Amino acid sequence: MTNNRNDHIEEALQILISLGLSRAQQNERSALCLLALLNLTPDKPWTRAVNPLLGITPIMDWAREHYEKKYAPNTRETVRRQTMHQFVDAGLALYNPDKPDRPVNSPKAVYQIEPAALMLLRTFGKPKWHANLTTYLANRETLVTRYARERVQNRIPVEIAKGKQITLSPGEHSQLIRAIIEDFAPRFAPGSVLVYAGDTGEKWGYFDAALLAGLGVKVDSHGKMPDVVFHFPAKNWLLLVESVTSHGPVDGKRHDELAGLFAGSKAGLVYVTAFPNRVVMSRYLIEIAWETEVWVADAPSHLIHFNGERFLGPYQRRPGKSFNKPIQRTRKMRR
Repeated sequence: MTNNRNDHIEEALQILISLGLSRAQQNERSALCLLALLNLTPDKPWTRAVNPLLGITPIMDWAREHYEKKYAPNTRETVRRQTMHQFVDAGLALYNPDKPDRPVNSPKAVYQIEPAALMLLRTFGKPKWHANLTTYLANRETLVTRYARERVQNRIPVEIAKGKQITLSPGEHSQLIRAIIEDFAPRFAPGSVLVYAGDTGEKWGYFDAALLAGLGVKVDSHGKMPDVVFHFPAKNWLLLVESVTSHGPVDGKRHDELAGLFAGSKAGLVYVTAFPNRVVMSRYLIEIAWETEVWVADAPSHLIHFNGERFLGPYQRRPGKSFNKPIQRTRKMRR
């Protein structure tokens, strides 16, 4: 059994090399991922390869059970980012073929060996392998292009300005971000400019770093940005909006984090938490920080203000306090 186990790992490595996977994927981890996606246990020949739907954790569990390879729980992201992403990009594996619009960060995300790749791998070690490999590689670019186009079709379009559009990864979180950009901003900050929009699939979905730097804020890739940032030139405000579908609102801790991240801002800071509906909002009411705003997508014309003198306006921080002091209002600012 040990020999079969080692043989299969070595054969999987040979296949990855033959398919043109980069050196970063030419390792035991990627070989075991390939074997798991084929359910190719040590006792099975390549002709018996199949293509089950598997998530990252089941892949790791499979490697432990059948090949005695134990991965620590924190290896999960490495497997996902350093192997499975590349399998999908190469057209070797499909991502969520059972539900293409599944959110990127869903715990139910699954992968599956692409059907044409499965047919090829079943011939590994057979006389027709080399001819089949040549044919497969000649057609692979077409396959990769097709699957990439299908992934793009499932993305969520967001209009950030007239005639200007971006797309975000599918899912409820991105749907709420679209509502923030298309419904919240025109109502409560008309003429505002989108500075940043996060994406569950990519850390920077949209980011005008130059605009933010011009306002005195420089954020590197390690900065924990809010989900959406707008600049409201008419009042010189930066609106920092958190989109809440499964994670928390702007509570006291997050308020202080954002205040620190945007400490150099020449514009006043306004903190907003957005919810898809009031049912979700009700779960977090006790956590929402005072002197912040709350917007609910299913009642888009309303805004809820949590105490303080300002209705959608910035506050100056008081030393040693986790909440803000109202900026002195002029007659023009009063409602």
